[in-house]
Amino acid sequence: MSFKSVGKIFFSYAYIAFIGLSSAVLFFIALFIRFFTHFFDKRLILLNLFSSFWASLYIWCMPIWSVKIMDRHKMNMKKSYVIVSNHQSQLDILVVYRLFFPFRWVSKAEVFMLPFIGWNMFLNGYIKLKRGDKHSILNMMNQCEKLLGQNISIMLFPEGTRSTDGIVKPFKPGAFILAKKMKKPILPLVINNTKDALPKHSLVLTGKHEMQIRVLDEIPYETFKDMETDEIASMVRNRICSHVKEHLI
Repeated sequence: MSFKSVGKIFFSYAYIAFIGLSSAVLFFIALFIRFFTHFFDKRLILLNLFSSFWASLYIWCMPIWSVKIMDRHKMNMKKSYVIVSNHQSQLDILVVYRLFFPFRWVSKAEVFMLPFIGWNMFLNGYIKLKRGDKHSILNMMNQCEKLLGQNISIMLFPEGTRSTDGIVKPFKPGAFILAKKMKKPILPLVINNTKDALPKHSLVLTGKHEMQIRVLDEIPYETFKDMETDEIASMVRNRICSHVKEHLI
């Protein structure tokens, strides 16, 4: 193993240690915000935005990373959306938070078990999902419907897992069933270059990268109200793919 490789591994694990230690402090700030805002911020907007700051901190503190944000102005804080994005890396989560837009994640149940970060997900009212568990899927859909009915946006990765090569996988139907049933606009996001910065199944940082996130035009309910779910999923996937680097080669 070369000296450069050893240095990358050391730097990567030092960064992970920083995340763990800082999360212990930031969680208690989040707990205070949750308690302090309980009576006047039922939608948890302030806590959601603090969580965006928390996640953004880990990009700001990493000198080899930058995030280019495109068309953020297309997000309307007064509206609620079903937000969907392609999924390349664990870093996608940090990159989406850089938008500083309040929403509720749908996330794997295991993530909620992580100390501090997982506990903060509970505080934020995020929605857990056990993959392959029909009861969990039904419960997730019910929770999402309730939140959308309260004018709260939800965020999903409709591929269901990360792509190893950047090619966008087929979309699962859940997000589009929700958008149609609740008559909510769909807001597609496009993420590029995160898979190169932190590949799937790896914790070793790979060097300097400019990651990108682009907000596409929202898709109003009227556009897809007469379409079948699989047609909606295909339409949204095609719009996202038209901006994904690996699909443009």
